[in-house]
Amino acid sequence: MIGAEQVKLIAFDVDGTLTDGTFVMGSGGEAYKLFNAHDGLAISLAHRMGYAVGFITGRTSPIVEARAKELSCDFVLMGIRDKVPALQQLLRERALCWDEAAYMGDDLNDLPLFSRVGLSGCPADACEENQSAADFISRYDGGRGAAREFIECILRSQGRWEEAVSSFQDVDQEDLVQ
Repeated sequence: MIGAEQVKLIAFDVDGTLTDGTFVMGSGGEAYKLFNAHDGLAISLAHRMGYAVGFITGRTSPIVEARAKELSCDFVLMGIRDKVPALQQLLRERALCWDEAAYMGDDLNDLPLFSRVGLSGCPADACEENQSAADFISRYDGGRGAAREFIECILRSQGRWEEAVSSFQDVDQEDLVQ
């Protein structure tokens, strides 16, 4: 896929992309989110393969912070209203350019990144505007494997998928979190 060949950093929106967008609110006001194990394994795998991987989200949540830590994410930026300067700063810190970044998001607040990154993606149930602008549209909805498919597309485009698959033969399965 054009744009995927140069990717070194992969960033994801959380709500509606890594989750299905549903919030379960507890009686004390706490919010619960459901994450997909396939997405989690792919995020851990991308990190292990040397990609900088993480989350840029408009909400602040200890659940998201815990999930990012569990998956060995390289960054988790929460409470971000304008995601463009946030990603720009990440790229600057890593001496990367926009073409070396991939981003997946499902809604309008993600759209400004689509025209900047080397590879943009969205889940199947993303808003119409994101689907129209995305380089990659997953066959899966947010929180249902869309992130996994996006990462797999990048690894396949770079000829690294077989390397990633074969890496499971020599790894302690406890090192990979889903």
